[in-house]
Amino acid sequence: MAHPCPPRIWDTRAHYGQRGLAGGGFGRAISSVVVEGYRPGVIVGFEDLELDLSRVELRRSDVRVPVEPQVFEVLAYLVNHRDRVVPKEELMDKIWGGRFVSEAAVTSRIKQARQAIGDNGQAQRLIRTVHSRGYRFVAPAREVGTAPAPRHQPVDYADSDGLKIAYQVTGRGDRDIVLVAGFVSHLELDWAEPRHAGFLDRLGSLGRLIRFDKRGTGMSDRPIDLPDTETRMQDVLAVMDAAGSGRAVLFGYSEGGPMSILMAAMHPERVEALVLYGTYARRLRTDDYPWAHTAEERRRYTERLAGEWSWEADMRAMAPSADDAMARWWGQRARAAATPSTVRSLITMNSLIDVRAALGTVRVPTLVMHRRGDQDSSVEEGRYLAEHIPGAQFVELSGVNHFVAIDANQILDQVERFLADLESVPATRRALGAVLAVSGPVNLAGPPFVGRAARTPDGQTVFVYDGPAAAIRDALSFLSGPQGRGIRFGLQIAEVPRTGSVVDGPGVEAALGLARRAEPGQLLVSAAIRDLVAGSGMSFVPDGQDAYRPAEPTLTSS
Repeated sequence: MAHPCPPRIWDTRAHYGQRGLAGGGFGRAISSVVVEGYRPGVIVGFEDLELDLSRVELRRSDVRVPVEPQVFEVLAYLVNHRDRVVPKEELMDKIWGGRFVSEAAVTSRIKQARQAIGDNGQAQRLIRTVHSRGYRFVAPAREVGTAPAPRHQPVDYADSDGLKIAYQVTGRGDRDIVLVAGFVSHLELDWAEPRHAGFLDRLGSLGRLIRFDKRGTGMSDRPIDLPDTETRMQDVLAVMDAAGSGRAVLFGYSEGGPMSILMAAMHPERVEALVLYGTYARRLRTDDYPWAHTAEERRRYTERLAGEWSWEADMRAMAPSADDAMARWWGQRARAAATPSTVRSLITMNSLIDVRAALGTVRVPTLVMHRRGDQDSSVEEGRYLAEHIPGAQFVELSGVNHFVAIDANQILDQVERFLADLESVPATRRALGAVLAVSGPVNLAGPPFVGRAARTPDGQTVFVYDGPAAAIRDALSFLSGPQGRGIRFGLQIAEVPRTGSVVDGPGVEAALGLARRAEPGQLLVSAAIRDLVAGSGMSFVPDGQDAYRPAEPTLTSS
């Protein structure tokens, strides 16, 4: 039964696009729209409070005041526009760009902002409600200084799916750079090696540098089971939100490359540009990808690291120019960042990665760099990436060392040139998503799907997801319930509009075709889906030509 007086809803997606195809999260984090007119790093003071726009931090008498990112953004926008009344609709557009939002949501954030700064709805001493018009920040405010940008900033934590993801923000600039590191990292020990610290320092001179430890490693929480690439991609979004980054340059190297590629394809509204170094599209060799390691080579590598715990030898193998000091640091950092069982699981998961199906859908400016004699991945793998990502620049570097901290300036010279020439372009209207097609009557009042409900031009029901793993879990959960009998699902990746309720295109048609081919109570997926969820623990068996079904039993009609 519909609510007799439903809340007023605005669709703000036309202005900024949607945060992820499935929605969720706090919405856009603090961005240039919110702080326009201020110099980078400025601190605004009022009463005994300071609003630090660089660190996304509210302080009272130098003590940090806890405040959610979106509440901070509302407060920053009102302070920045304190010379006038800010209409409620403007707040919705600027702060919630990309989501449906009710007046109640705005009122709630205003209430939280008042509480954070010691105000309330009765006194309205700092934030005043102007009836039927909007809100205005009325307290005297002034610029009290500029935040320092020291090398070592505190390690903070972002919440992602109930876990804490460690992140650190250093450097300064108008542009955000998110570094997606290789195999493992450790935010504090990253600074202990002078050459690696120098790499981070110079990268931070090009923009505000946001680094994080992937879940299960470094200073982040360590769940029982390691996540798939799709889940880790959501961790990156959570870190960006917590760090106040609306859109950033993504710099992925080594094992960090495939996840960066997927994020650029699936979340172009959050990725300004893509920088890749020493990385690959898949980890295991196939006939049509002959440069990667064989399964046996990866097995021996796993046993050497997880069994012998020989990190120093690992550094020397992938970076022949590494000296004893760097090898010792690498070993100390790696042993602090992960346990032997975690290392074994990580290598196994990374060995199954295959993002080739996503390469052609990356629509952001891309720089690919690879050293000619790289000891970990072939230069041909870098060239393959550049050839398959539309418009990508490829730079072949001299040298044999895989690690970024050896001859780091050779890499960063290219990054600096790339960023200097980078023009601000709006996010593409389309993004890569996983399309779950349905054949049969689906009761939308039943268990909710995480994906965005949509339809084809001829009215057929589909759901659009940020990634395929969540779609598979939703489909199998639905099929296991009483409503699943007689329902058929098909899953394929597709470039679809980031907003709106109507989707179309070849990928959508392929998903519908799989749904029609499926048996009642069954899910069929494409080969591309099978490859993208590799490492997630999901397994599939062939079911006809170019189709696969989950290896676990599926339901049939009775």
